Amino acid sequence: MSNAPTLLLAEDDATLADALSAQLRRSGFEVEHAPNGAVAEYLLLKQPFDLAILDLGLPMVDGLTVLQRARAARCTIPVLVLTALDSLDDRVAGLNAGADDYLTKPFDFPELEARLHALLRRSRPAPAGTELGRLSFDRDTRRATVSGEALELSPREWSLLELLLSQRDRVVTKDQIAQAWAGDGGEGGGTSSIEVYIHRLRRKLENSGLAIRTVRGLGYLLEAEPARP
Repeated sequence: MSNAPTLLLAEDDATLADALSAQLRRSGFEVEHAPNGAVAEYLLLKQPFDLAILDLGLPMVDGLTVLQRARAARCTIPVLVLTALDSLDDRVAGLNAGADDYLTKPFDFPELEARLHALLRRSRPAPAGTELGRLSFDRDTRRATVSGEALELSPREWSLLELLLSQRDRVVTKDQIAQAWAGDGGEGGGTSSIEVYIHRLRRKLENSGLAIRTVRGLGYLLEAEPARP
């Protein structure tokens, strides 16, 4: 079974939808396309997507109405509005209707991808209290222990562990880690820096029953160590 995040793309421009779907799939998303508002509304209410991209200028039912109806029906899927409407009033209307983020066309794909990963992180927080292997993790008290012994974690190590736990058994990319560290005032989140923190955290998780596995070309995966005979 795939662990790729599932995404609904509601976009009526067929050329843009095809290109964007291809890029999103290369970035690890499972994409379903809705060419109009009626299909988008049906899919939002019937299928358990991880997140959605919603154009406001959809035919049949406009995107703002789709969003309002979905929220009224208690659909909590994170929604990024992607539209050519870029006035302040348009942005305010989209956010008030229940959008989680708003990006105007034209846009750069790396920014779109970063925003999607940010929405995924916010929608999948690690539980306040997590017991996994011999690791105990409490987000509220910012305390982590292995077999009762406290782990001394730097702010970036804590953020990294929280991200890996929230995505456990899913691959966490280096881009996701860099985004999680964005704005913390620390050193840059380049590849070498990430590898250093992964190495440090691996050492601190020794004897926890958990392992951080490198998935070459993709990122890192937190998983339970196999039982020893």
